[in-house]
Amino acid sequence: MASRATEAAGKPRDDGGGRRTVSVLIPGILRSYTGGAERIDLPLPTEAGAASTVATVLAELDARCPGLRFRIVDEQGRIRAHVKIFCAGELVRDLDAPVPPAAEVMLVGALSGG
Repeated sequence: MASRATEAAGKPRDDGGGRRTVSVLIPGILRSYTGGAERIDLPLPTEAGAASTVATVLAELDARCPGLRFRIVDEQGRIRAHVKIFCAGELVRDLDAPVPPAAEVMLVGALSGG
């Protein structure tokens, strides 16, 4: 039986105030910024003509979890080399990438070693 969080994943939700909710999956290495949360549901604006982007999602995430964006985006505003972002199952290479209404955003920390 699927959990409520799993059932809700990827489904657009409206918080009743004209904002939809997008789920962000947080890797273990970044959970110290989220109080241990592995999933954060973020309300995003849904004004007519306003498309949500990965940058919008990260800004909302950083407002809730200060310092997290800096671990994902470098000083030049680029996604850090050791972090991958997937939106609706597709690898994101640009912060201006759109976030569709039914999308789930997944942050992945790269592993290295030998």
